Amino acid sequence: MDLSHKMFSEIPSVIRHHGNAGNINWLMTTYSAWAHVVALVGVFKIMDCSKETLMWAFLLWPISGLGITVGAHRLWSHRSYSASFPVRVFLMLCNSIANQGSILHWARDHRVHHKHSETDADPHNAMRGFFFAHIGWLFLKKNPEVIRAGKELDFSDLHEDPVVMFQRMLDPWFALYMCFVFPAQIAVKFWGENFWPAFFVAGGLRYVYVLHCTFLVNSAAHLHGDHPYDVLSYPSENPYVSFFAIGEGWHNWHHKYPFDYATSEFGISSQYNPSKLFIDVLAAVGLVWGRKRGTAACEMGMVRRDRDREAGVPLPKPAPRPWKAHAAVKHD
Repeated sequence: MDLSHKMFSEIPSVIRHHGNAGNINWLMTTYSAWAHVVALVGVFKIMDCSKETLMWAFLLWPISGLGITVGAHRLWSHRSYSASFPVRVFLMLCNSIANQGSILHWARDHRVHHKHSETDADPHNAMRGFFFAHIGWLFLKKNPEVIRAGKELDFSDLHEDPVVMFQRMLDPWFALYMCFVFPAQIAVKFWGENFWPAFFVAGGLRYVYVLHCTFLVNSAAHLHGDHPYDVLSYPSENPYVSFFAIGEGWHNWHHKYPFDYATSEFGISSQYNPSKLFIDVLAAVGLVWGRKRGTAACEMGMVRRDRDREAGVPLPKPAPRPWKAHAAVKHD
């Protein structure tokens, strides 16, 4: 389960197994390999870039991240707040720079993930290990249970949003352009950067970095951290993931109260969550509204917990996590 030498050493045998079984999604595997090669070239092109291009690449981390956290996740997947048309267009553009699939595709998989978390119907079931939850799930054809679960959910709200459907109509070419070419064109036009260094660094290297920052929410935040809100839930509170994913690491709270626009109990002063701050700023100027919170439900749960404790009702205790139980048996 953990990110370990054993996990890496078993990857070749796992690849052979799925290859022989015909489970590999060759299109996604080929694309992912290409993207990582582009990112690797970007590493060697860093010294060829101006400081303006490097700053631009750095700024594209939170810019593209907002398209995932504030857009695809909190707005379109969970409908945790409402946004005006200009905000939705802006978030769609940021989401396209992030290039993690269309909003429709992303939100569909995420809703299935929440309804069937840590089961065979979960697209990135963390019970299959860190590598699978992080990126391996993209390399394989979807489990039939994932497909079945997706057919049972309602996505009509996404189909009725013209911004979502506009992006879907142009997928994947618009996202590929916004992710790789657009950042380079900005660098060329505004400070005279050469196209290819900007393409590889502000485009490819930045893209793969943000991609893995997002994937940490599926892997690390489901396997490592504290569980103060729901001890029976695998998703955890992980401040390190929150840093890389600009506020999405407070995952035990989020899976307990998925409708909460903040995806965390506290504000920016207590928990690193720039995505919440961004939504709050937009709300202050009237561009978003209807922000939902889980704090009232949490307070009711705490009252119920205290009442049960006074009545002698024991708190629920989770079974040992599979990877911890395995480690304990191995140690014995």
